[in-house]
Amino acid sequence: MINFRLIRHLWLFLAVAEEQNFGRAAKRLGMSQPPLSEQIQILEQALKVTLFERSRRGARLTPVGAAILPAVRKFADQLQRLELAVEEAVAGQSGMLTIGAISTAMFDVLPGVIDQLKTQYPQLTVSVREIDSVEAIPALEAGEIDLAFARLDGDFGASIQSFALTEDRLMVALPVDHPLASRKRISLASLATEPLVMFSRNVSPVYFDNLIATCRASGFSPRVLHEVRSVASQIAFVSCGQGIALVPASMKKLAPSNVVLRPLSQTLNVVTTAVAWNTLRPNPLVEALVNQLKARG
Repeated sequence: MINFRLIRHLWLFLAVAEEQNFGRAAKRLGMSQPPLSEQIQILEQALKVTLFERSRRGARLTPVGAAILPAVRKFADQLQRLELAVEEAVAGQSGMLTIGAISTAMFDVLPGVIDQLKTQYPQLTVSVREIDSVEAIPALEAGEIDLAFARLDGDFGASIQSFALTEDRLMVALPVDHPLASRKRISLASLATEPLVMFSRNVSPVYFDNLIATCRASGFSPRVLHEVRSVASQIAFVSCGQGIALVPASMKKLAPSNVVLRPLSQTLNVVTTAVAWNTLRPNPLVEALVNQLKARG
């Protein structure tokens, strides 16, 4: 158990030792002299030693007092560092921030966010954990992560707040020798009989359901041949002749030479990355970062 009374007494001892005068030490500590003298006497009685030689000229350390002074100074320095660490942790300037992110966010969004954090909070340790979008909300609610960067859209209840960071237009990824590859634009309805490689509902249920609903609004139920765990896997499956896929336009840079991306006739935008956090777990650093991300627009 921490003896806070002893800590206070050692702090008072240090002030008197450095000032070599009870009056000046009392003024420095913001207290009157009699209570200070009384507290030093209590410390001496507890240690069963005399720490100061008192005279009209001031207070000089006894050999015992001089012997313990270095240790007390070191202890005081450690207390100051502890106090600063607590203040920084409360202010969100040090400690650890745990971020959960989908793989595409690690490429597009996260590098800039982490660079910004390292610049603003040099003492902060940032831990990144790869997650699927479906894991983001449970991980935030359980306190396993402080922030989530995932493919999220919709209302997640009172405790979870989120907003979109990046959106992208959907395009059709298909083999270069596919009959539709020669078209400049492809209508969604023309994909009615095509085998689709879809982003798995188990990974991103909102994203999956929105695409299915969009297809049905165009008059057909999509033929889902494969469900995969990432957008990059969708393109890989297309490359292997396992169907076609609806993917964000930014994935064009990942397409190999035997895969082409063609725009849809209608504009379909999807949220590719959103940031989410738990309002029931207040964290000044999270709040500051979220405000900065909002300011970016």
